This record gives sequence, structure tokens and C-alpha cells, in this order.
Amino acid sequence: MKTIFDTTTREELTARIKTLSPESKARWGKMNLYQMMRHCTVWNDWVLGKSHQMYKQDFLGKLFGKMVLKGLVKDDKPMKKGSPAGSFAIKEQQGDKEQLKQIWIRQIADYGSFSNPDFIHDFFGKMKTGEIGIFVYKHMDHHLRQFGA
Repeated sequence: MKTIFDTTTREELTARIKTLSPESKARWGKMNLYQMMRHCTVWNDWVLGKSHQMYKQDFLGKLFGKMVLKGLVKDDKPMKKGSPAGSFAIKEQQGDKEQLKQIWIRQIADYGSFSNPDFIHDFFGKMKTGEIGIFVYKHMDHHLRQFGA
């Protein structure tokens, strides 16, 4: 299974990010290109421990989070279309896409030295490092596929 902690996988994601252009359009979902890229960079800062976002599992996550996570990381199936962005929904419609692309590429590289033992997903709760690696890859892959990259 692909994981963000694998060098080859990070290189693949970086190459795909580089193919995004101002003409890239969403194949599904409500986000435009800027919103998707901003969503991914804010989300990566959260996972990497570089934001002030809280680490606390919500109530529904305590009930169903582990079961959903287990189903998500058990195989190579991509994430389903229409997964909610939750607290990482981006309202701004436009901004500097090239700057976001560079930030996103640096974040992908940062996963090569990932160390955030305090990370608690807001729905899945405390995750094993292997689960984080698979889930981060699937999240990035989901949004890159969303925009044809």
C-alpha cells in the first residue's frame, strides 16, 4: 500500500502537484483549484504539527472513527468522492496558486522526517504512524485525482 512515508510515493505526489495549472478544473466536488490547494496545505500543517489547530476527537469519531479508519487503510482503494472537508473547508475563492503549489511540495518533503506523536485526528482519533502514512497519501491522491493530476 502506498504511504506518504515512502520516498518514491512522495516523488510521485510532487510530480502530480507540478502538473496542476490554472486551467485545472474539478471533476467533482465544490472546491475550485485554489480552495483545494489551500485545503491541502492547511490540512498538512495540521497533520505535521505546524498549526494551532486542536487535536481532539469529536463525539461521532469516538463512536465510529476506528471502524471507518480500519476500512480506509485496509487496501489501495481511493477515497470516495464527496468526502467532507469538515473544519478544513476554505471559503476564499482565489489567491496565489503558485505559492501554494510550492508550500504543498515542501510539505510533502517534510513527511520524510515526520514526527508528530501528539497527532489526534478529529474523527479517527489517535492513529498509528502506518495509518497516518496511508491516510495522508490517500487524502493527497483524492484531491489530485479530483483535479485530473
